[in-house]
Amino acid sequence: MRTKNLLASLALSIGTLSAQNYQVPVSEKNEPMMKGEFQPTWSSLENYQVPEWFRNAKFGIWAHWGPQCVEGSGDWMARSMYMEGTSEYKHHVEHYGHPSEVGFKDIIPLFKAEKWNPDALVAFYKKIGAQYFFALGNHHDNFDLWDSKYQPWNSKNMGPKRDILAEWEKAARKYELPFGISFHADHAWTWYEPSQRYDRHGPKAGVPYDGTLTKADGKGKWWEGYDPQDLYAQNHPMSKGSWADGMIHRQWAWGNGAYLPTQEYCTNFYDRTVDAINRYNPDLIYFDVTVAPFYPISDAGLKIAAHFYNHNMATHKGKLEAVMLSKILDENQRKAIVWDVERGAPNEIMEQPWQSCSCIGGWHYNTSIYEKNWYKSASDVAKLLIDIVSKNGNLLLSVPLRADGTFDEKEEKILNEFGEWMNINKEAIYNTRPWKIFGEGPIAEADIKINAQGFNEGSYSKATAQEIRFTQTKKDLYATVLAWPENGNITIKSLGADNKLFPQKIRKVELLGYGTVRFTRTAEGLSITLPEKQRMVFNLKYYQEMKYEEMSNIFGTSVGALKASYHHAVKKIEKFLEGEV
Repeated sequence: MRTKNLLASLALSIGTLSAQNYQVPVSEKNEPMMKGEFQPTWSSLENYQVPEWFRNAKFGIWAHWGPQCVEGSGDWMARSMYMEGTSEYKHHVEHYGHPSEVGFKDIIPLFKAEKWNPDALVAFYKKIGAQYFFALGNHHDNFDLWDSKYQPWNSKNMGPKRDILAEWEKAARKYELPFGISFHADHAWTWYEPSQRYDRHGPKAGVPYDGTLTKADGKGKWWEGYDPQDLYAQNHPMSKGSWADGMIHRQWAWGNGAYLPTQEYCTNFYDRTVDAINRYNPDLIYFDVTVAPFYPISDAGLKIAAHFYNHNMATHKGKLEAVMLSKILDENQRKAIVWDVERGAPNEIMEQPWQSCSCIGGWHYNTSIYEKNWYKSASDVAKLLIDIVSKNGNLLLSVPLRADGTFDEKEEKILNEFGEWMNINKEAIYNTRPWKIFGEGPIAEADIKINAQGFNEGSYSKATAQEIRFTQTKKDLYATVLAWPENGNITIKSLGADNKLFPQKIRKVELLGYGTVRFTRTAEGLSITLPEKQRMVFNLKYYQEMKYEEMSNIFGTSVGALKASYHHAVKKIEKFLEGEV
C-alpha cells in the first residue's frame, strides 16, 4: 500500500415513533403524496440508504441568495429590521424608512438580480471542485424563489420577475452537478413575529409595524392585489415571550410556548415544497429544522420525505438517488434522513454519512464582513473540508451573493485559491472513506462538543501542524497535515512501526502536487522530511503555475520573499546548466 502525505492540503495553511397522531395534520387535497416504497412513518423511512454518489461527492456549493441580500445586513435581516435598536433596524430606518411605513415586503422589488448569470456561476463552482449544487428555494422570509403555485410572493411575480430555481436547475443539469433545493419558510410563522411589534421609544413609539397589514390595506400601493399575510403570516397571537428576541431559538421545535401554526399554514408549506419537488426534480432537499418540518406537531415533514423518496425512485427507474437533510437528529432518525451539522462537526467518525453546512462569511450577504475582512480564508475552508471528510462527512459551502447576483472580489480570490488547492489534492477528498481513526493531534484528541445544531467549527480552524487527518481509498492512505511545519519535518505517530493501526510495510510516500519525499519509520512514528521551501516554491510556480499570493497562504511567507526564493532557485539551475555547480 502506498501512503501519501498530502501536504498540499497543508499547503493553504493549510426516540422516534413508527406512527403517531399529530396536532396539525396536513391535507393532500392539492398535492397528493406520491405512493411507493416509503410511507410517512419512521419505521418505513428508516429503510432509506444514502446513495453512493453522495458518499463520494464530499463537497458542494450553496447559493444562499434572495431578497434579504438587498440591504447587505446579513442573515435574518427581515426579522432583525423589526427589532428596535439592532444594527439591522438602524440601517433600515436610515436608508429605507421606518418599518411601520417600509417593511420587508417593500424591499422585495429592490431584489432585481440584474447581473445574475447562473450558467457562469455554476460553471465556476464546478471548476473549483463542487460535486453538487444547492439553491435557496425560500428562506424564513417566506418568499419563494420560483414561479410558485401556492405563494403569490415569489420571484416570478415581483423582484427579478424570473423563475430563479428553474434557471439554477438548468445550469446544474448542464454541468452535470446534482441539484439541491433548501426550504426554510416553515418557520416564518414565529420568525416574523417582531413585525407585529412597534417602537417603544422615539417619535414613532406605539406606531405598529407593517406585519399585520392585509390585502385591503394595499389599495393604491405597489402591492395592490397582494395580501401581506401571505408573506408575513402574522394573523395570529404572538408566541409566549415573543418580545424576547432570543426566545425563537427555544421554540424552534414548536415547544416552549410557540403559538402553533394552523392546518392551512402547514398545508401551504407542504404544497409549496411538493410542487417544487415535482417541477424541478431535485436530487437533494434541505430543511433548516429540528428533525423535519413542523415535527412533532405535524406530519408535513414525514409526508414530504416519503413523497421525495418515492418521486425520486419513479424518476430513476426504481433506484433511490435522493438525499434529504435536516438537523438535530437522533441515532434512529439519521437512518431516515441525512444529518446536517451547521458550522461544525462531531469529533468522531460517524457510521452514517452526514453533512456540515458552513459559509465563508454570513449566510446572506453582509457588507460589514466584506469591509472588515472577516471571510474565511481558503486555508480555513481546506481545513474544515478535510476534517469533515475524515469523519465520513461532506461540506456544503455557502458563498454569499450580492443582490445583483454576483460575489465580490474578495470572495472570488478565496474561491480561486481554494480551487487551486482542490485541483492538487482532490484525490484525497473525492471517493474516499474514513480510515481506522479520523486523525491525530490536540484537537483530534479533545472532547469538542457540538452546540445545539453545530457551531463548533472555530475549534478546527485553529489547527496547527500537529493536526493530521486521514482518508483512504482501496489503494492508498492519505494523511493531510493541517499546517506547514516550521522545521519542515512531520512525524505521524499513528503510522509508527509498532502501531497496530498500520502494520503493512510503507514503500513510498508522495506529496501531492510534488512527488516522492524522504521518510523514516520508527516506533515513534512515520517521519517525513518535506522539500526545501525554495524547491517547493519553484515547483509550485513553474509546474503548477501557482500565483505568489496563493503560495503566501501556503508558507506564511511574504510575496516578496517568495519571488526572491523563486529567482534564487532559477539562478541555481542556470549555474548548474553552465557547469558552475
